[in-house]
Amino acid sequence: MIVLEDVHMTLQSQAGPVNILRGARLRARAGERLAVVGPSGAGKTTLLMLMAGLERATSGLVQVAGQDLTPLDEDQLAAFRLRNVGIVFQSFHLAPSMTALENAALPLEFARDPHAADRARQALDRVGLARRADHYPAQLSGGEQQRVALARALAAGPRLILADEPTGNLDHATGLKVVDMLFDLVRQSGATLVLVTHDQGLAARCDRVAHMEDGVIQDQP
Repeated sequence: MIVLEDVHMTLQSQAGPVNILRGARLRARAGERLAVVGPSGAGKTTLLMLMAGLERATSGLVQVAGQDLTPLDEDQLAAFRLRNVGIVFQSFHLAPSMTALENAALPLEFARDPHAADRARQALDRVGLARRADHYPAQLSGGEQQRVALARALAAGPRLILADEPTGNLDHATGLKVVDMLFDLVRQSGATLVLVTHDQGLAARCDRVAHMEDGVIQDQP
């Protein structure tokens, strides 16, 4: 599902070039649950953004679901994401002027799915929020907002789920509930999960853990 080979990511700053990724290598099988752990600034989030086609590598191979992302233009990358990738962010990133149902339906609407509303309602039902479909994010708790984000990520049936510290803005008890739901939904769908986390207990629930430091993946036991 994922092949990263000798991936470099360098950004220019007033102080000179900043090397975020320094020859990162990573592979993940279809259906695998992979955790990426490491200190802040190690390059974990950048790695996820490359997999999603939201950032571009300076050099190296970034291949996801059999597609080399390097030659794709922005429109092609957007189409690739719609077909293949669901993303769960730490900060939810829900549109405040849209209801839970409208937020969950967004990727389906972009894909011009004629059944977007019905599929989004089914996704909300899977995360236990069918009765909150017409509520706005400000009317939902943090845990409910993250569950809407889960519904949005899974509504289109993506092959790859990328989760960046999905419990980072939640209290411990709520975070556990959201994580249980995430793993259960990934298991039911058969999707591949790449999870960035600082939580070693959460990482241990995955099939494999990749340790990252200074832009390099150190080991993948």
